[in-house]
Amino acid sequence: MTTFVITVPGTFVAGVSEASCATLEGKLAGQHTDLSESEGLDLLTVNEDGTFSIRLEVEAGDRYQAELDAVGLVSTALQETGFSEEDAPLGTPAVTGIDSDL
Repeated sequence: MTTFVITVPGTFVAGVSEASCATLEGKLAGQHTDLSESEGLDLLTVNEDGTFSIRLEVEAGDRYQAELDAVGLVSTALQETGFSEEDAPLGTPAVTGIDSDL
């Protein structure tokens, strides 16, 4: 297995509070560990215009599966935080880091 750092972009359509951001970060904290932190990547970045980026570490056999897993984790965390798909649509994920034992 390979550890991938996946960046999932999106937009908070209706705005977002600091409390919601903290809750979202708490739900995803376990997916942001040594690799992404050593690269200086923040788990959640929210811009003034409501766009955001979430960076997660995912163990997967390939890039495609890692991206699918990351989007699933982000979608679930957003829903558990109270955001529907319409409130926080996601963009196309991207691999921003890879750590492999190969």
